[in-house]
Amino acid sequence: MSEERVEGSLALVSLASSAADRLRGSALGITAGLIGWFVLVEVTSGILQGYYVPLFSDIVDQLGIHDADVNWFEAAQLLLSALVVPVLAKLGDMYGHKRILLIAAILTAGASWWLAFAGDFWSFLIAWALQGFYVVWLPLEIALIFERGRRQNRGVSMTRRAAGLLVVGLEAGAIIGALAAGRIFAATGGDLTLTLLVPAIVVTLICLVIWLGVPESEPVKGRRLDTWGFVILAFGLLLVTSALTFLRLNGAGFAGVWILLVLGVAAFIGFVLFELRQPDPAVDIRVLRRPEMWPVQATAFLIGISLLGAQGPLSTYAGTDSSLGYGLGLDATGRSNVIGVYLVSLIVGAIVFAVTSRRANPRLILIVASALVGIGYLLFIPFHVELWQVLLNLSIAGIGSGALVGALPAAAAAAAPHGQTGIASALTNTTKTIGGTFASAIFGVVLAAGAGIAASETAASLGGYMAVWSICAAGGFLAAVLLLFVPKVAFADTLPEEVEAVAGEAQII
Repeated sequence: MSEERVEGSLALVSLASSAADRLRGSALGITAGLIGWFVLVEVTSGILQGYYVPLFSDIVDQLGIHDADVNWFEAAQLLLSALVVPVLAKLGDMYGHKRILLIAAILTAGASWWLAFAGDFWSFLIAWALQGFYVVWLPLEIALIFERGRRQNRGVSMTRRAAGLLVVGLEAGAIIGALAAGRIFAATGGDLTLTLLVPAIVVTLICLVIWLGVPESEPVKGRRLDTWGFVILAFGLLLVTSALTFLRLNGAGFAGVWILLVLGVAAFIGFVLFELRQPDPAVDIRVLRRPEMWPVQATAFLIGISLLGAQGPLSTYAGTDSSLGYGLGLDATGRSNVIGVYLVSLIVGAIVFAVTSRRANPRLILIVASALVGIGYLLFIPFHVELWQVLLNLSIAGIGSGALVGALPAAAAAAAPHGQTGIASALTNTTKTIGGTFASAIFGVVLAAGAGIAASETAASLGGYMAVWSICAAGGFLAAVLLLFVPKVAFADTLPEEVEAVAGEAQII
């Protein structure tokens, strides 16, 4: 090789390196600003999730309903989110993630204003369900960050780090909302309408933040919406979630539960067969079958069991009279403190994930986080009598859960092909929601079956709580095992296409 050709090769390599540095620097600045806006969005999402819970008793009084009717609020919102999140995420891939994020925020703001002035149960229920559009915010944000970082060689790791920071904002917002609600209610002299105006104002302001501060992603041209595919998917989700809701409310002896469940499974089988024949499917089943994708979605389902389904049993166990030989006997304030410690552990897990995601193997992070969830709940079996034992167990499980909340949508986005990052990230939320709904129904039946066995007519038996903890632990350990099937090189950063082309040309020369 001549001296001139060697110098030319070195010059091209230098040019490629310089281009990569400039691209990385500019993208880092843009993405850092984008993450800042999205942290505000997730703080708002957390406020919505934490603000209303301390006010449920006052909401029940104003609407003239029973405490048990509050369960319908959760069921309606979970059902709506399971139905609309995949559709909105796919629309984000097709028409731009910012556009759909803004629409979802506007719909959430409208529902929040409606909640403040709803005067009857059905009006409040509909508004509460519509407020569930905020669930799609995080998947769309992950897709926006990932799409902006796709062309630089640290895009994937930056997305993981950003996801951890977003979860920190989410959990911080939940704590802010829970702490602020009671104080604002007291400051307004017990005026519930004025108190409920606060989250409506906050969401309205965040719509302006999204509109003015968030840049649009580049939509993929030539895509179409697989309407029938989404109809079949929605029908299957409706049947399954309805079956699980009736299981929780009516028990396993209600025949309608099993009829709806069988019909739902049949609908999902039909959905898979239909999607495999579509050129542009609603959910690309072939992508879901990839070894770097299916364990991620399965993990989301399994972690949803403990993350969403175990919070009710946790609260009731903390309030169970300790004279029974188990339970903590805590009042409302004490139970709130327990939940607060758990939320803080989620924040710690998210921070640890954000700090380590740039250096540690992402596959290993997922495995360790899932194992921590399993270990935390397994420790409940021998250690559950003292408060410090419960807090320690919850902290271990919470650190793992906090890491997974950010890691799973980021991992799904990294494993998805171009143009499917939104729907891939959103499916982790859908499967997590289904897992939580499934667990909530099963746990309700298990705990109700044990009520009255011990010295109380209302408290669930210790065996019931043991079953709950065992299921949560099994979910964490099973997720860790399934993640071993993910290729070791999955979710790795890749060089920008432009730099790869220049480097390749230099090598040929």
